[in-house]
Amino acid sequence: MMDELMICDALLDDAAAVTKIYAHYVLKSTATLETEPPDEAECRQRIRDVLGGGYPFLVTRDGAGQVLAFGFARSYSPHAGYRYSVETSIYVRPDCLGRGIGSGLLAAVIDACEERGYRQAFAVIAASEPASVVLHARAGFFPVGTLTGAGWKHGQWIDVFLMQRKLGLGNETLPSGGTG
Repeated sequence: MMDELMICDALLDDAAAVTKIYAHYVLKSTATLETEPPDEAECRQRIRDVLGGGYPFLVTRDGAGQVLAFGFARSYSPHAGYRYSVETSIYVRPDCLGRGIGSGLLAAVIDACEERGYRQAFAVIAASEPASVVLHARAGFFPVGTLTGAGWKHGQWIDVFLMQRKLGLGNETLPSGGTG
């Protein structure tokens, strides 16, 4: 399936497609704990912020150029000590689930993070989203903890799983640039 698709850097013009895909997850699922879908201008700004921060924001396109999924990494925390760690996110258009698109996109996000010198990736996943847990486990993420009742959405408390995977050499060597 992935042979027919292209994974590439997101463009600001992809904000409309990103907005539509993400709105589904905001309104219909617990894949995000955001409760109000951002508008196109906000999604455009989010793409700009991720790319401007030196992180990857990728989309998967079909042969006609339509965006089927988006994924990105961003800073895990604003504190300088976390500068080699990222949090990953993947969202696939609902009518395209189960076709390997998420797996291919997550692999591309991981590769892009490694190319940029990041050393650890974290996934913050609602326990009510088992497909996302499986997706990340297949990509080499392992469970590191559960935040019980960390979120509230759709009239229920949501447990949140934390998963982690090393990028490149992980913490086996010093980061490039020395001991800082």
